[in-house]
Amino acid sequence: MAERNHTTVTEFIFVGFTDHPDLQIPLFMLFLVMYVVSLMGNLGMIALIMVEPRLHTPMYFFLSQMSIVDIGYSTAIAPRLLMTFVAETRTIPLTECAAQLFFVCFFVTNECCLLAVIAYDRFKAICNPLLYRAIMSKRHCVLFVAGTYVCGSVNSIVQTLFIFSLSFCSSNVVNHFFCDVPPMLKLSCSDTHVTDLVLFTFSTVIVTTTFLGVLISYICILVAILRIRSAKGRRKTFSTCASHLTVIAMFYGTLICIYLRPSSSYLMDEDKVTSVFYALVIPMLNPLIYSLRNKEVNDAFKRMIHRKIFS
Repeated sequence: MAERNHTTVTEFIFVGFTDHPDLQIPLFMLFLVMYVVSLMGNLGMIALIMVEPRLHTPMYFFLSQMSIVDIGYSTAIAPRLLMTFVAETRTIPLTECAAQLFFVCFFVTNECCLLAVIAYDRFKAICNPLLYRAIMSKRHCVLFVAGTYVCGSVNSIVQTLFIFSLSFCSSNVVNHFFCDVPPMLKLSCSDTHVTDLVLFTFSTVIVTTTFLGVLISYICILVAILRIRSAKGRRKTFSTCASHLTVIAMFYGTLICIYLRPSSSYLMDEDKVTSVFYALVIPMLNPLIYSLRNKEVNDAFKRMIHRKIFS
């Protein structure tokens, strides 16, 4: 019976962010503005890095990749989120649900890996400045980014295959606004013990290893900064890492709240708010954080505007 019911599930229905009628339009407008600002900010960052020769360095190459990833996972989530506020039906076909889960896992894993890569880049720039250009060559930078995409692909394939090998026979109503791992596990009528264990293990390994990479890199950076004799030199060196540390704190804190828990402890209403934070708020803030607190980006932006006005 379970197998027959499983084959009849061809679509899922989203509960949405909220069912309060007075909040539908205000929240739709708020999230739409956040999504548009996110797209404009990240596309602007990519364009600025492409056209400004002084930003053709490893760090800004990685930041442009971060902007691509931010656009990717916000676009994987935001359109469906906005649809739940205005559409009469909140359905999504099973195949599209699987694709959405795949791309969300893919881009979120990429972001984890990229944050670790950027931390390693800062470590080499500060602790090994004479060898930095040789270590972080163009070829090595491309290999680092390719590695993040391989990690994202492997994790998203495993997560998607394990989730959609489960049976969904009791209900097709997803208590969320997109197809994510926690609500899909809650929805399944199969024994999810093995799936829960495998997915929890994969998530823990990825988050832990990348976070350890970040932590070790910044411990080495801190030691190097403390060896600088002048206070001005210490402040200048630390300022190059401050924006990255802010993004790390926001992103990893959000991931730990959502994914590094057993499925029995998921609270869907709280998780919806947290999901909005990493789907819309973080991609919107990242280009602002990296630009407002970065003199090189600010100067590059001013030069680009000056060229546009006086050319």
